[in-house]
Amino acid sequence: MNRFTVSFAKLLLLAIALPASQSACARQQAPVAAQVPAAAQAVAAGQVTGLPDFTALVERNAPAVVNIRATTTAGSARAQRGMPPQEEVPEFFRRFFGPEFGVPGDRDRESGGSGFIISADGYLLTNNHVVRGADQVTVRLTDRREFMAEVVGTDPATDIALLKIDATGLPTVRMGDSNALRPGQWVVAIGSPFGFDYSVTAGVVSATGRSVGGGNQQYVPFIQTDVAINPGNSGGPLFNLAGEVVGINSQIFSGTGGYMGISFAIPSDVAQDIVDQIKSDGRVRRGLIGVQVQEVTREFAQSLGLDRPAGALVGQVVPDGAAEKAGIQVGDVILSFNGRPIESQADLPPVVGTTRPGTRAEVELFRDGRRRTVTVTVGEAPADADAVAAGGPEPRAAGAGRLGMALQDLEAQERSELGLGRGEGVRVTQVAGGAARRAGLQRGDVILRVGRTTVGSVADFDRAVAGVAAGDSVMLLVRRGASTQFIALSVREGD
Repeated sequence: MNRFTVSFAKLLLLAIALPASQSACARQQAPVAAQVPAAAQAVAAGQVTGLPDFTALVERNAPAVVNIRATTTAGSARAQRGMPPQEEVPEFFRRFFGPEFGVPGDRDRESGGSGFIISADGYLLTNNHVVRGADQVTVRLTDRREFMAEVVGTDPATDIALLKIDATGLPTVRMGDSNALRPGQWVVAIGSPFGFDYSVTAGVVSATGRSVGGGNQQYVPFIQTDVAINPGNSGGPLFNLAGEVVGINSQIFSGTGGYMGISFAIPSDVAQDIVDQIKSDGRVRRGLIGVQVQEVTREFAQSLGLDRPAGALVGQVVPDGAAEKAGIQVGDVILSFNGRPIESQADLPPVVGTTRPGTRAEVELFRDGRRRTVTVTVGEAPADADAVAAGGPEPRAAGAGRLGMALQDLEAQERSELGLGRGEGVRVTQVAGGAARRAGLQRGDVILRVGRTTVGSVADFDRAVAGVAAGDSVMLLVRRGASTQFIALSVREGD
């Protein structure tokens, strides 16, 4: 048998064996595929169908996005910093620091940002911080026309500004429903980062309802995204895939000043409400019920008897306020407001703030182990309201000693200065460690209650904590400066 015959025979054997081996392989794989339910395979196949193309969205909406240039004149800049005009600088300073002292402050300052047109007759939106303190605001369109803009109204609490330019027939955006946003949805930003006009970036919604502005922006449930936002993007629109504006790009989380993967936008529903109020009333009115709230931690939930940490814990009630009139008390947990669930303390201010003053709202509370509902007539927050304002005998450690702190009774004058009644409050004079240190208590704190029990002396405190054992958690109502809040104190073995 020659070499060609041998090679042909091998190929023939391989061709015969190959289907059999494939069949065996298929038989081995079939049980594995069968282990995955058909419904699950169908869902997995349909979850992601491909990356979106934003071309049409950008072509439709970019003409309505504007570049904003805000100029602050030298005199205004100096006044904002509390400095006198250059000509009023005393001669002494000129001689001591040189003739050029104060001159840099006499130069005009210019800052930039983005915005978008919401009506064909020239109304547009941007961030308040883009135009704050500016003497002149210039708006440039995509066709390179420029207009001087009038600042119709601003709302620092939400960082929104409504501007107006003298033009008609302008391209506009469509406002969308930010409440419909869900994490994972694609969103697109158009703006002028670092002065690069009409730049487009895209990403997904990372989370909704974020509280990131502290007391200054407590009324904004921010949209968190991973869209690249940088200086100059501020005030620009955030679009959903339907080409609707669902947010105003406002902030970034950064350790460097540049984009690091986390950005925040003001929901369009919040912005639309501000616009409507500025146009109709010339100012923004917010609801207020007169409580100071804090987060319900695991320790608080355990102490209160809640099945899980949820709601907003009332740490202070404003005297004669809407909440007090409705019967809301310190130590209550607000679970819902006017039908809106309150999962955390950050949920309450936006819901209350956007409720019109005078509205009668149903508030669901948790108190003494059970739920109850009260009706509160919402008051109106003052324009400058941020938050509720709020030596002696030798200290004795007593029962507080095992909790890692020393206390002392308050004198009548101290109580009067603190606005406390008789038999209310003991002062922390030392934090040595243990449960007190873990809870974050500080020297100078005034403890007003242990749980729901008012304490007006060290002896009262001792009695209130007498039954607290290792493994227990107890809630302390603490006054620190102008703030009053609950602190969870957890006792461990060895305390």
